[in-house]
Amino acid sequence: MTRPGDRRPVVVGVDPDPSLRMALAWASDEAARRRLPLRVVHAEGVPTRGRRGQVPPSWEEWNAALHEAGKQVLDTAAAFVTARHPRAEVETLLAEGDPVWVLREQSRDAAAVVLGSRHLSRSQEVFGSVSVALPVMAGAHCPVVAVPEPEHVTQEPAYYVVGVDGSERSAAAVDVAFEEAALQGAELRALFVWQPGHLRIFDEYESQQECRRLLSEIVAGRHARYPEVDLRHELVVGHPVRELTDASAHALGLVVGTRGHGGFAGMLLGSVSQGVLQHARCPVIAVPPAAE
Repeated sequence: MTRPGDRRPVVVGVDPDPSLRMALAWASDEAARRRLPLRVVHAEGVPTRGRRGQVPPSWEEWNAALHEAGKQVLDTAAAFVTARHPRAEVETLLAEGDPVWVLREQSRDAAAVVLGSRHLSRSQEVFGSVSVALPVMAGAHCPVVAVPEPEHVTQEPAYYVVGVDGSERSAAAVDVAFEEAALQGAELRALFVWQPGHLRIFDEYESQQECRRLLSEIVAGRHARYPEVDLRHELVVGHPVRELTDASAHALGLVVGTRGHGGFAGMLLGSVSQGVLQHARCPVIAVPPAAE
């Protein structure tokens, strides 16, 4: 996510509901670990909770009410962060416009964008206004972290899980996974999920051996850069979404690659990334191929 001397902020989008604080907590902890600024963002794209049905007599008054409500959301969030990390470098941004567009623009100069995530039905997740995680991830220029509500139970020793498939996008995800594991003194479990097909037994064996070779190659050089990380890597057989979400049930986070941004491909998050976001109970870190 970062390089030596990098001062790009960790950006977190805040919800008007004060009970939803897991994403803000995760982002403030991450910024503190990396010694980076934290930028707290709230978009005025829709009326904030508690204002619906209270329509002022003019558009100017309605706009002013939205602005004041948004400022209160940011002030409350900033107070939460400074109570958690008294030395935190915090800035707030009250933006106008669609939250997805605002956060995608913020991703251009961010170390990471952090969002809250609630487990919704498929139609709600893709089309509903409650969640913006999927479309932000699909078009972001930096890693995007979706932090679930409520807090999940982690396991000791602490560990991260990263999905590997030998592609450029999974190579970028492995880089971020090693970095996160090293920062938190956690183990790293790298999984290559092989889906059985209609191959003959001999062909299946050859295919699995090739997957093992790719997995070993993609983690070898990175492990040399982070020798302190306790690494376990293995080939597992099954559906990628199920295997990755099961393996990460009590993890500090699940790291996956995305198809990146730009053009038609930017509208496609990828079936595995989308599936783990909908089913994982731990934070999901989605990494585009060009993330640094």
